[in-house]
Amino acid sequence: MTKVMNEAMSLPADARICLVEKLLSSLNIPTSTEIDHLWAEEAERRVQGIDNGTVKLIPGEEVFRKIRTKYNR
Repeated sequence: MTKVMNEAMSLPADARICLVEKLLSSLNIPTSTEIDHLWAEEAERRVQGIDNGTVKLIPGEEVFRKIRTKYNR
């Protein structure tokens, strides 16, 4: 492992960046772009739920009252 690390560290900066990108993509972790896309889809789903009446809306005052009650012992 040390040999691989030393060899990687001796690469030029652009090659190290490329290596890092390839290593990260091999982990199958969602990228920022993918996360943004998923959040946009979720927001659209929630808006549709509100528009078609399948979502029960709770007034903000009620939400904050419950939070205060829960955490202000």
